[in-house]
Amino acid sequence: MDFLSLAKKRYACRKYAPAKVEQEKLDIILEAGRVAPTGANRQPQRLIVVRSQEGMERLARCTRDFGAPCAVIVCADTGEAWTRKYDGKTISDIDASIVTDHMMLAAASLGLDTLWICMFKPEAVREEFRLPEHVEPVNILLIGYGIGTPADPDRHDLLRKPLAETVVYETF
Repeated sequence: MDFLSLAKKRYACRKYAPAKVEQEKLDIILEAGRVAPTGANRQPQRLIVVRSQEGMERLARCTRDFGAPCAVIVCADTGEAWTRKYDGKTISDIDASIVTDHMMLAAASLGLDTLWICMFKPEAVREEFRLPEHVEPVNILLIGYGIGTPADPDRHDLLRKPLAETVVYETF
């Protein structure tokens, strides 16, 4: 499948079968995150894989888990991230998001469904998963086999703005 078809196939899955994600597939997803580009190749991402019932119960105290059997809490070590010298912007959240995107698309290529979550209680994640002070939770990626009818890959024609509304050439 070409990349654009894969990107259009992926959707935000909000209901999962209880089937476990196979270790071989999880390893590929994690490898996709490992090879994701990061600012100055600092690789500040820190990934917490949650698969046990107890772990998913702890995660459910931080956010909705939609019945997913697996989650990756994508964190960033803020002391490891690159900082832009011109304005002091530390790009740990950008790096973590690139890693999340790579893993999400890798999961889709393996026939798995995902949900990228930013709506969570950061302090609850910090407490439940014992994050050190310098490690910030940025995103949570739920992974599993979706239940129900997947979103239509052609939905983007109706749900996305046309390129002319989001792209300019040369100057704003």
